[in-house]
Amino acid sequence: MIKNAIRKIALTAALASLAACGAADRISNIGKAPDMTPIKDIKAPVAQRSISLPMPNNTPDKYQPNSLWRTGARAFFKDQRAGNIGDILTVNIDISDSAQIGNSTSRSRSTAEDAGLSNFLGLEQAIPNLLYGNADNDREGGSHEAGRSNFSAGSMVNADSTTSYEGNGSVNRSEAISLTVAAIVTEVLPNGNLVIQGRQEVRVNFEKRELLLAGIVRPEDISSSNTISHTQIAEARISYGGKGQLTDVQQPRYGTQLYDIIFPF
Repeated sequence: MIKNAIRKIALTAALASLAACGAADRISNIGKAPDMTPIKDIKAPVAQRSISLPMPNNTPDKYQPNSLWRTGARAFFKDQRAGNIGDILTVNIDISDSAQIGNSTSRSRSTAEDAGLSNFLGLEQAIPNLLYGNADNDREGGSHEAGRSNFSAGSMVNADSTTSYEGNGSVNRSEAISLTVAAIVTEVLPNGNLVIQGRQEVRVNFEKRELLLAGIVRPEDISSSNTISHTQIAEARISYGGKGQLTDVQQPRYGTQLYDIIFPF
């Protein structure tokens, strides 16, 4: 009994410490706006291929005698679209999706069975005696005699069953996002495709809005104005969310979330 009490106390202490750890950061930020993420080299998650942001190697300029052009200069006729590591391009995000799905299922079944033995070599008359006993030796009299008189060998078995099922389901969902974000080329793949990543943060009062973008694009899909649509990004990962007081109020409390997970009913 003492061991059970110790276990309960230890479990309560563990839950209290876990809640304290989760609330410590929030308590320390009371009255403060969410911190902005510092600008740094972009690094991919551990589970993905490394696409950290190395800068292109500096090559010394080679001057040719009697030449009017300098190597590496941005000429008027040069393609100014992003194509190398560190270049920047603009991504236009215009998502307007909607989906409607409806399912309806209805099932019913009814079964009835009758079986009897009207005539079988006169043995049908012996069945009441087997079930209710012989009338001469019947000590209880009335009840057995009533059952024997109401018995009909022609309707010994009568069974019926009915089952029914009905289910309905529907999905109605729509999404609309219209944003523009600048992304940076973090890697050039062997086939010439470009790996891009972009991040944008905007803080208004005590609410911080975050926009994250990552994916792979073809240089041919980049327009002459150095822009590309989100529909032309392969393996696109677009995240739009926020942190702050408003986001915190929209989330259920930790106890409510834990209760919803653990409570089975």
